[in-house]
Formats: sequence, structure tokens, C-alpha cells
Amino acid sequence: MPVAVQKGPGKVGASTTSGIRRKSGASAAGAPASPPRPRKATARKSTGGRPPSTAGRVSAGRQSDAGASTRKKVRYRPGTVALREIRKYQKSTDLLLRKLPFARIVREIAMDMTTDMGDYDNGVGLRWQSSAILALQEATEAYLVHLFEDANLCAIHAKRVTIMQRDIQLARRIRGPWGGMA
Repeated sequence: MPVAVQKGPGKVGASTTSGIRRKSGASAAGAPASPPRPRKATARKSTGGRPPSTAGRVSAGRQSDAGASTRKKVRYRPGTVALREIRKYQKSTDLLLRKLPFARIVREIAMDMTTDMGDYDNGVGLRWQSSAILALQEATEAYLVHLFEDANLCAIHAKRVTIMQRDIQLARRIRGPWGGMA
């Protein structure tokens, strides 16, 4: 490390570091000091985009036990969690919709569509095999996933990354009557 050496007894505030003269404040002649030069960037250890940890340091205003009890929640960059969820759901084969709410909706739609209410006036409604509701749910989820894939392509074509209602409408319209348009 270079050592600052003071040259001459009459020049206070002027010191040299490896032959470069630096002045602090005004010079002896009274002329204004030149603005400080910007510091050169120095190489530092990479922290992966995060600020350096302050685990070992405690400021004078805080106690160490108060900082330990309120640990800051980890905040990921936008899109990181979404990509993790995409990978998670692409690996799995389980159903994405809950079974009971889906079964309730199926029964409600079936009750609305039933025209022969002579046998079902007591409120029981139609009876469903569990495998029939499961087959409907599999087909529904496959249809929705395919629709979202097509809507995503429409959004990418429009130079966007967020799908909108118009993307879903366009995907359904392109598919035609066999792809969801009645």
C-alpha cells in the first residue's frame, strides 16, 4: 500500500501518493480547488446481484437481538418464481383444479341443462359416477392448457409477454367451431 508523504514544511494539505499530488481544500495561493476526480472502479467479490450481507455488522442504533427476531423475507426478482412454478407444473401430472369445486360446477351446469325435471324435483339432481367427473375434469384441464398455450403465442406475436383477454379471444377465433367457438 502506498504511503502518503508530506513534501516540504510549508505546504499543508498537499500530499503525494506514488507521485500524484492531491490537494484537500484550497491551495496556499488561495485559488479554488479543482473538483475531485471520480474514483476508479475496483474489482470486488461477486455477490450474485445482492448487496453485501450485513450479518456480522450491527449499527450503533440497533440491538443485535432486535434484528435477529425480524428476519427480512427473501424477495426474488420478477419472473423467477413464475419460471419455477412453470417447471414445477410441467413436471407434474396431477390435476390443477380442485376436485370438489369442479364437481359442484358440473352438477350445477347439469341441473341448468336438464329439461326433464319430473324425476328430479326433490333437489337431489342427477347422479354422477366419480370416473365421469374425473374424465370431464381431465378434458377441461387439457382444453384450458392448450388454450393458454395458443393465447401465449398470440401475445408473443404481439411482442408482449403478458396474455390478455384479446389473446384468448383470438386463439378461440382462429381455432374455429371445433376449437371452442360455438
